Amino acid sequence: MFAWQNRRMTDAMPPFRRFAVYAAPDPGPLAEFAARWLGWDPVTGTEPAPPDVTGLPRPQAEITADPRKYGFHGTLKPPFRPTGSQARLEADLAALAARLAPVTLDGLRLARLGRFLALVPEGDASALADLAAEVVAALDPHRAPQTEADLARRRAKGLSPRQEQNLQRWGYPYVMEEFRFHLTLTGPLPGDEADQVAEALRPHLAPLLPRPFVLGALCLFGEAEDGRFHLLHRYALTG
Repeated sequence: MFAWQNRRMTDAMPPFRRFAVYAAPDPGPLAEFAARWLGWDPVTGTEPAPPDVTGLPRPQAEITADPRKYGFHGTLKPPFRPTGSQARLEADLAALAARLAPVTLDGLRLARLGRFLALVPEGDASALADLAAEVVAALDPHRAPQTEADLARRRAKGLSPRQEQNLQRWGYPYVMEEFRFHLTLTGPLPGDEADQVAEALRPHLAPLLPRPFVLGALCLFGEAEDGRFHLLHRYALTG
């Protein structure tokens, strides 16, 4: 088990700059391949050797530079600065997981989302969206307000009125009705390069994609001082 997992803090602020609640695959072939592809394993806190993927338009390290520090994940509660101790956050997250049920989706597929590639759900994902909304709202008391610099950075990309409302209320534009679950595999790529990377990845991913895909745990991640995110604990959904 990773050395920081299950660490408990009571009086002091936690040793992480930010926390997030993600969906992360259980240990297995998909998690292993994704960690090698991104170049960062948030469970072990190591940089595993890259897989042998041929036909890429540029070095793998460049393709995965943006998502690398987060590790392979699907966002439920976006990264936030905490208002209190790690122990209180963990207690509330454990209680939340105990009352929420697992979500089963038809599966995952490789897709192009704008300028990047990700795994996205197949079939009806409304139950997953409902779960994500519960996580965002229930844990929001632990989120410190966004700084003016944070707000300006989000607004610089252009937001719809609803996304602006989410930013002000929840600290992130793409939650609630704007939520779209995905597990990111690349940074932004030109259209022709995105297609080339998809073709190169598809034969590696095809035998690894789960059918069905079951989201059975809420995963607490912490951002260390170097900006890398680490998996701290899995909370099984048992409601």
